[in-house]
Amino acid sequence: MFSSIKHSSSSFTCTDFFPKKRSIPRPQFSPLPIIKNLHSSFPNQSFSSQKPLHVASIENLAVSKTECQAYEADRSRPLDINIELPDEEAAKKIKIGVYFATWWALNVVFNIYNKKVLNAFPFPWLTSTLSLAAGSLLMLISWATRVADAPKTDFEFWKTLFPVAVAHTIGHVAATVSMSKVAVSFTHIIKSGEPAFSVLVSRFLLGEAFPLPVYLSLLPIIGGCALSAFTELNFNMTGFMGAMISNLAFVFRNIFSKKGMNGKSVSGMNYYACLSMLSLVILTPFAIAVEGPQLWAVGWQKAVSQVGPNFVWWVVAQSVFYHLYNQVSYMSLDQISPLTFSIGNTMKRISVIVSSIIIFHTPVQPVNALGAAIAILGTFLYSQAKQRWQKLHGRQATSRKSSMFHYQLVYFLQLSHMFQDPVVFGRYPPEMQRRLGSILPELSTAEKEIPKK
Repeated sequence: MFSSIKHSSSSFTCTDFFPKKRSIPRPQFSPLPIIKNLHSSFPNQSFSSQKPLHVASIENLAVSKTECQAYEADRSRPLDINIELPDEEAAKKIKIGVYFATWWALNVVFNIYNKKVLNAFPFPWLTSTLSLAAGSLLMLISWATRVADAPKTDFEFWKTLFPVAVAHTIGHVAATVSMSKVAVSFTHIIKSGEPAFSVLVSRFLLGEAFPLPVYLSLLPIIGGCALSAFTELNFNMTGFMGAMISNLAFVFRNIFSKKGMNGKSVSGMNYYACLSMLSLVILTPFAIAVEGPQLWAVGWQKAVSQVGPNFVWWVVAQSVFYHLYNQVSYMSLDQISPLTFSIGNTMKRISVIVSSIIIFHTPVQPVNALGAAIAILGTFLYSQAKQRWQKLHGRQATSRKSSMFHYQLVYFLQLSHMFQDPVVFGRYPPEMQRRLGSILPELSTAEKEIPKK
């Protein structure tokens, strides 16, 4: 900056203002202004600044009156500070991508091996039991070897988990029964209608209302599933009903889980492990009663004779991969938002449907494929509409809480004002007199005069 400072009474030069023998070090960078006339007063000193404050002259300095005119230099010197921050957003995106890729891959592998096992060994109750048993065994080994930290649970935890495990067991068995009767692609097309069950159960059993866009998003889901069912070449009522029951059971599982697990400090991995163990305990006696060891022995021998030793590997693979893909899905819930999870679940169904059609050479009519696409698109629209409604609902709830807090604050201030009035003003406020009336003790003349002193 250039400036001139004029004063009327006394004056001195820049050399008088600064001591001549003062040594000023050469600055590397300074945000403070640098005086231009220092060059003439200190010829041996070198000054450099890209954005200095130049003082052209100092004349007639006086305390009484000061006039300053200044303008800023055209150039400015950038601050040479290089701070390298980690790209957290990129790392988060990579982490979510790894979760999704692992989740989809494990799910595709499970569905392929599960269908192979069911084609050779049509006992869905035992197959479901083995899936839960493998996951329980893996987690027990992980806890015993300290690979994973065992959860700290109590009786209340298992009591809360029990209805979740019942719903999970029913949904798991029903889906396995469905895939033993129909194509994998058809089962997943019907299972994409789960949002419709979620809305209906929440509306009629829980009394939860949704906005119009959420209800409208159900139309393509229901229409797409119906179109796929009517045009399915290998339609089977047992397989269709199994997928529908699985949808309903998983909706109740989610409801029980949300209600019961609030405030529970259990990680997603350990939560699913406990869920698998409790489901195994529930399912085992029913599997024995429905199918039985005799049928299992005969079916096992027949499957091994037809497929060979690879059948054992198929059973192990479908059991292990079932646990792994569910474990990854529960772990991902700790890292991503519900909307992102819903979108990932929709894309997972697409990958399973396409891969199963390619691997098993499932015949698909164009109308059937159109119905599947409409149903999956509806699922995506539903997740978008519900997420927007939840955000709006959350803001409204916050607004109501703020309004209630404001009301309580005003009431408290009014109440405190009532009790302060007699002390400060020597009289009761009108509102206190209206509410209490004759109950209030009369203030004497001396008491009324005390606040005035």
